[in-house]
Amino acid sequence: MSLKQRISDDMKSAMKARESDKLAAIRLLLAAIKQKEVDERVELDDAGVVAVIDKMLKQRRDSISQYEAAQRQDLADKEKFEMDVLMAYMPQQLSAEEIDVLVAKAVADSGAAGMQDMGKVMGLLRPQLAGRADMAQVSASIKAKLAG
Repeated sequence: MSLKQRISDDMKSAMKARESDKLAAIRLLLAAIKQKEVDERVELDDAGVVAVIDKMLKQRRDSISQYEAAQRQDLADKEKFEMDVLMAYMPQQLSAEEIDVLVAKAVADSGAAGMQDMGKVMGLLRPQLAGRADMAQVSASIKAKLAG
């Protein structure tokens, strides 16, 4: 079963169970997927759907930090709930140790010597880690490796 089909099935289940908050989050996701398909005139595969979800998760993280800075915990909680719903569709996340191993290998493979080579390393890692790791964490790990 494709990821898009699983999301549609979950939407139907949420409707039947009258889970309005979960239903709203899934509808937002399906709308974002449909928008991407219409904009690019393509049918998204699982990797494309994961990219859409990853973008939505990043937006949620940014919103949560803004809401918490403005002391609007009610809105931050809503965003956290949506993040939990979205995370259910993401592939298994890598641990910090697994990320460090992949970063070390990419640094060695690219021949990176300093911070100016960070783009080369990110270019190698992005396809491998898309949806499986927080890219901000990956970036910090690369900086630590190249600086040290």
